[in-house]
Amino acid sequence: MARDPYIPPRRAVILAAALALCTGTPGHGEVLEASDTHYRLVQEAGTPRGAAEVWERLIHPERWWNPQHSFSGKAENLQLNARAGGLWREDWNRGSVAHGRVLQVRDGELLRLEAPFGPLQGIGAYVIWTITIAADENGGSTVTFEEVASAPPGSGLDKLAAAVDGVKTEALARLAGD
Repeated sequence: MARDPYIPPRRAVILAAALALCTGTPGHGEVLEASDTHYRLVQEAGTPRGAAEVWERLIHPERWWNPQHSFSGKAENLQLNARAGGLWREDWNRGSVAHGRVLQVRDGELLRLEAPFGPLQGIGAYVIWTITIAADENGGSTVTFEEVASAPPGSGLDKLAAAVDGVKTEALARLAGD
């Protein structure tokens, strides 16, 4: 019998925090501010990949997202419709989840999603994740993730911010790297 990949929100938070603390992830990430009801994060990485190549990777999360940070445990179950209103979704044999909804796209430059990934959905968080790609003078590019979240009082976003930053810093390294 197949195992249901659903992880209750509080347990998922503990798991995400443990993974973030135990996983060495290259790249630069920072929690700019955090409170019980709000956080703001930024991560940035340079890559020798050109902006067009990074964009092509970005719109195929199944190629770079860590499957440990998915409900099904399989990155190949992820897909992204990179158009306004499109979804970053995950489908598996016993369920599906909309991880994020695309708000804005500028092909090759910007992807903005309403994206309460993982345990953030369960606490009613509203999350905006903006991904920008800028070409550099050497033929490579700089990729920036910016995330702003708000949630009801008692949500503990200040306790989640570092774990989310760790997951997104790792994701950025995977996107920008090999």
